[in-house]
Amino acid sequence: MPNCPTHSIVLAAAALIATALAAQAQDYPNKPVTFISPAAAGNSPDVATRLVADRLGAMWKQNIVIINRPGAGGMIAAQAASGAVPDGYTLYMTQASTYTVLPMTLDPMPVDLDKAFVPIALIGEQPIAVSVTPSLGVSSVAELIAKIRAMPGGMLFAATNRGGQSHLTGELFQRRANVPISFVSAAGAAASINDVAAARIPIMFEGIAGVAGAWQGGLIKTLAVGATKRLPNYPDLPTIAETIPGFQSQGWIALMAPAGTPDAIVQKVNADLKAVLADDDIKDRFAKIGTYPHYLTSADTGAYIKSEEQTWWPLVKEVGIKK
Repeated sequence: MPNCPTHSIVLAAAALIATALAAQAQDYPNKPVTFISPAAAGNSPDVATRLVADRLGAMWKQNIVIINRPGAGGMIAAQAASGAVPDGYTLYMTQASTYTVLPMTLDPMPVDLDKAFVPIALIGEQPIAVSVTPSLGVSSVAELIAKIRAMPGGMLFAATNRGGQSHLTGELFQRRANVPISFVSAAGAAASINDVAAARIPIMFEGIAGVAGAWQGGLIKTLAVGATKRLPNYPDLPTIAETIPGFQSQGWIALMAPAGTPDAIVQKVNADLKAVLADDDIKDRFAKIGTYPHYLTSADTGAYIKSEEQTWWPLVKEVGIKK
């Protein structure tokens, strides 16, 4: 019955819990916060994480400690973060491949990502560019596609790490453009650039930050980028989608919390991140490392990750990538 004592007690308890959680969020954080990251120290996701942490730390008047736990395709960091107390004081800065590649390559998964974490916010995207040997004589994606189709046996493309975002971008390009290109694994962006600049390999896929110097120096020719729209600091560089509708490929980083973290804290961190990512100085610093802020709500971040999984899981399975 709506007016029975038990019902009143339940309502009162719910009100007290709501009030306590609101107070907890208002007081949060009142001690240092730890970010666990799968990024290796010094790479672009690590730099982006530290830029965000510095701004949040200043806003919160608390230290934010970054713990880098690279390895196993991101699973080492995921395992460490999943075991944290869900009080908002240990958060997890994940990267795309942990969600888009590992579930298709590890069986069983040591951590059920959907059950272990709740999304806080998307931080930024790191689009992949397609570049070519200047002597190939092409100046657009359309010309590249025509050139590949005219070449008996197709062409090779260089990319970093089998199963990495640059490799998968090349595989996606092959399928969406319906062209015969074959993957050659490179030890890093510099190795790919050397091979493409010397015309040993005609095509490469790599993050925009990794190719910008060589492209602007004339060693390679960058044709387009896998972003959803043209990049603010390279407005004359087309997107691949302008030739292949719907094509996009970018790494991304997102802040997550261990499951069970109070929603009031998740929403507070999300709101504070929105302010950080809107800052022009952060946008400029991000752009220098090939990262572009893309704020999303907690719910929209979860939907974004699911959409990425739907894009990449079938491709990872088809290519036959195993860890």
